Order: sequence, then C-alpha cells, then structure tokens
Amino acid sequence: MIGNLLTDLPVHLPEELVDVLAETATVRIERIVSHGHSSPEGFWYDQDQPEWCLVLQGAARLVLQGRDTPLSLKRGDWVNIAAHQKHRVEWTSDTEPTVWLCVYYQT
Repeated sequence: MIGNLLTDLPVHLPEELVDVLAETATVRIERIVSHGHSSPEGFWYDQDQPEWCLVLQGAARLVLQGRDTPLSLKRGDWVNIAAHQKHRVEWTSDTEPTVWLCVYYQT
C-alpha cells in the first residue's frame, strides 16, 4: 500500500477525520485531520497506551493535565504522551487543516 498523508484533505469537516493507516496487536498508526476542532469542554483523553504524535501541517494546542501551560505545536513538532496522561486538544487552526501522524504503542 502507498499513500500521501497531505493529499485528499477535506475542506469542511463536521468532526475530526481519523484514518487508521496500519494496525497490529501492539501498534496503531493514524492520520488525524483537524480543522478548527477541539476536545469538548470538560473532556479528557485517558488512553491505555502511550501516544506519539507529529504535526505534519497546521497548528494545535494541547493541554496535559498537571502541566501549567498548554503545548503549542506547529509543523514538525511532536509530543509523546504517556499512557493514562490525561490530555485534551484545546485548539487547532481554522485557517488550514492540521494533519497529525499518531502512533499508539505498547511498552
């Protein structure tokens, strides 16, 4: 299989678009496209496995529970979020799609 992570980006998205690119019993790789999306008020992700995310295009702001300041991410920035580290997406760019490459893995 072959593809391009930055093509076929929808212009209007009622919610984030998640494409699973590859998956095994211990790893899942996703392309996530956001366009002005954020986590619902009061919602926190609390995942069983670590998540490594790279912003390929656009910009975002993440809040990690227990951290005083949000993480501002732009093209090329990545973050590794530990399992059960509560986090939320505070903001994504509404002027261009934000394209994430996220890898969920077992330790």
